[in-house]
Amino acid sequence: MSEPLYRQLTACTSVLVGKKATADDSTLIARNEDSQAAWPKHLTIHPHQKLTTAPHFVSKDTGFSIDLPLEAAKYTATPEWTDEYGLFEEDGINEYGVAMSGTESAYSNSRVLGFDPYIDNGIAEEAMITVV
Repeated sequence: MSEPLYRQLTACTSVLVGKKATADDSTLIARNEDSQAAWPKHLTIHPHQKLTTAPHFVSKDTGFSIDLPLEAAKYTATPEWTDEYGLFEEDGINEYGVAMSGTESAYSNSRVLGFDPYIDNGIAEEAMITVV
């Protein structure tokens, strides 16, 4: 007996709504999680920071590394309950109303990869929100 269709299909999906599409000028993000039905997330709010030394980021997933700016905008994120495989902050909105979702599993879409192929040690979904 085969599995039901809802158990066979997995795809993280995001819906982004800009402030011009809401009655109160809110910016909204909604997303699902395809990893597991009960995969806890935590709302995290990173404060605006002005540093004297640029932080250096290294991805646990691909080894991608970059020096981050001395000043970072306040932003929200919803990382996974563990950082064992990386941060996977998944989505967020910064203090300027810029919203991003970065874990839609594009690596499994050959059409996307045809336009934007992954490279060794490149940035991947685990690090996109954190770095951007």
